[in-house]
Amino acid sequence: MTVSREVTTLSDPTLLEKVDKLRDLNIGQHVPLPQLVVAGDQSSGKSSLLESLTGIPFPKDQSLCTRHATQITSRRSINDRVDIRIIPGPRASEEHRKEVEGFQMHMPSGLKFREQFEEILKKANEKMGLRTDVSTGNGAVFSDDVLKIEVQGPHEDYLTIIDVPGIFRTTTQGTTKDDMVIVRDLVKKYIKDDRTIILAVLPSNVDIATQEILELAEDYDKNGERTLGVLTKPDLVLEQSAQAAVCDLVKGKKRPLTLGYFVVRNRGASGSSKEQPELDQIFRQQPWIDLPPDRVGIPALREQLMSLLVDITRREFPKLLQDVSNQIKDCKRELQSLGPPRQDEREQRIFLSRIAEIFQDRARAALAADYNADPVFDKDELRLITHVVNITGVFSADFQLGAHSRHFEKLDPFVSSVASDTDKDSDLKEPPRVESMIDNLRVLLEKARVDDIALGELTELGDIIVPLPPHKIPMPREDFSAWINNVYLKSRGLDLGTFNANFVATAFAEQSRKWGDMTKIYMSRVIITLHRFIAAALRSICSEEQTRSHLWSAILDSLVERYKTAMAQASLLIEVEQRKKPYTLNKQFAEALSKARGYRVTELLRPKARKDIKQYGETQYMVNLNDIAKAAEGKSNVEQLQEEIHDILQAYYSLALDRYIDNIFQLAVDYCLLHGPSSPLKVFTQDWVINLEAEKLEWIVGETKSSKKCRTRLVKKIADLTDALKILKT
Repeated sequence: MTVSREVTTLSDPTLLEKVDKLRDLNIGQHVPLPQLVVAGDQSSGKSSLLESLTGIPFPKDQSLCTRHATQITSRRSINDRVDIRIIPGPRASEEHRKEVEGFQMHMPSGLKFREQFEEILKKANEKMGLRTDVSTGNGAVFSDDVLKIEVQGPHEDYLTIIDVPGIFRTTTQGTTKDDMVIVRDLVKKYIKDDRTIILAVLPSNVDIATQEILELAEDYDKNGERTLGVLTKPDLVLEQSAQAAVCDLVKGKKRPLTLGYFVVRNRGASGSSKEQPELDQIFRQQPWIDLPPDRVGIPALREQLMSLLVDITRREFPKLLQDVSNQIKDCKRELQSLGPPRQDEREQRIFLSRIAEIFQDRARAALAADYNADPVFDKDELRLITHVVNITGVFSADFQLGAHSRHFEKLDPFVSSVASDTDKDSDLKEPPRVESMIDNLRVLLEKARVDDIALGELTELGDIIVPLPPHKIPMPREDFSAWINNVYLKSRGLDLGTFNANFVATAFAEQSRKWGDMTKIYMSRVIITLHRFIAAALRSICSEEQTRSHLWSAILDSLVERYKTAMAQASLLIEVEQRKKPYTLNKQFAEALSKARGYRVTELLRPKARKDIKQYGETQYMVNLNDIAKAAEGKSNVEQLQEEIHDILQAYYSLALDRYIDNIFQLAVDYCLLHGPSSPLKVFTQDWVINLEAEKLEWIVGETKSSKKCRTRLVKKIADLTDALKILKT
């Protein structure tokens, strides 16, 4: 392929060489490369055009028509040489890849190569697994492998053209409708990218509206900015109207393209021996002589193609460099999301151990409310200790407010009718109600959806947690005196100034009967919160769904057992409080009982008290000592015993309530669920990973086939793109 010196000045060898090297690496499957693609319908004159442009005698025989992409690269070199090899298609199996990569041929001269080209083409087709004869035999008709022909010589210039199979609409000679689709898809694959110049080969003797290549080109190049029309076979256009139609296309009067149209004449299928200058004599005749000289003939087309290739390469080179860099970053990010490789037991144990280590770090931070330790704590469900403390605060408030069955009597001496006499003229008003901290906590629990149990959670924890009631806890009743009187009358014996020792135990059990249900609701809320934290923490660490699912299945039974242990501890504390005989060594019990007795005497004496403001300058109430001895006169033994029972029960209940709330949190929640050695948070640890059997370890973290395939693909892609980046930067 001899080119004049004027044309050679258009080339930019360095850039074009780099792009060709990228094409050798098959980088085009990842990043669009600047390229010229020759496409057209079958019998459009595509093979003859390629021969005219490259000097390679592409066979015109239908049995040897283009059945794969062919990349023809010409380079200027001191030595005359032709190298032929096959680049495997992007979907080639490893076996096929090795097979076709073994096909390499070297010719000492372009002349010898052209003489043997038809035989070389047959061998290449055979190596690709294509049929020797399209109409008969085994093997595929078309392939997505690429035959690369690199021609070097002192008279060659830098030009790379990719030829793709011709589009056909009817099945003949062994082709099928599936083959039609394969060819269309192959053509689309090469012309779709914005960095591709489409050489649409169109026979001049056929209405171009019938040529499918123009329809395909319009699909991907709607404005016609990168499509160049090449009109072949002008010698077969005999009618003046048809010749005028072709001239109108070249002059841009019909169906204009930004890159325009060229008219060329090639050797025919008959194998004419005419040289190109002789063939181009037709353009010295009417009507072709009136066309712009730079739009007719092979030399003008070749010059334009070289110019276009250089221009698009220069324009797209910075973007190409950026695209390759971005693809490497994206691939590395995706590869990182797969985690470290885990092909063998050692890699698997290291991988899972690392997950366990991070999980324990996040569990410790969550228990310490160290939410600055990691950005993942921006997610509300990972703020474990905050949720537990909030739930406990609501539990304590609810317990204080309504855990008793009936309200005790109010014995506060400062609230009395006599004392209110001094405040008759005062104008005290209740301050406006401010939303309490507990109300705020209830709002937070609603937002956290603690009581909304998902079906999956119910399936896993249904045997442990209790239904969480949407309604409020029933408030204590006001009939304490009537109730205590009724119980006493039904259980008294021959008591003289005393009462049955078991009566306080019976009354306390009744007064605390809501403790069990309220405690189980509290424990259920904490367990649900902890269960969600563990699941969320694992999701934040392990992104691979199958690994996370298998890990969850492996630890779930242990989690459930530890939840049951915590619930059993709570049940034990309930049993101890409600079934044992009431007893305490706390001195506050005696103090509370003494105060209650004193309050009652005070209330009996208050009606007989006299006001005195002279002696101390403020209102004082004076009583006669003799009245004190007579204060309790008039009360029956039953009344006195009932008051005594009430005061003992109230004093003990108050102490037992505070003790119980502390014990439930410390022993059942904090020890069993959060910080104790058997906490569910201590199930998934590095020690647990170390003790896993190899088979179980493989089941949990062994890579899936899809993950292995994805990892292999990404590793190879990163290696190819890294090589490409080195080429582009050198």
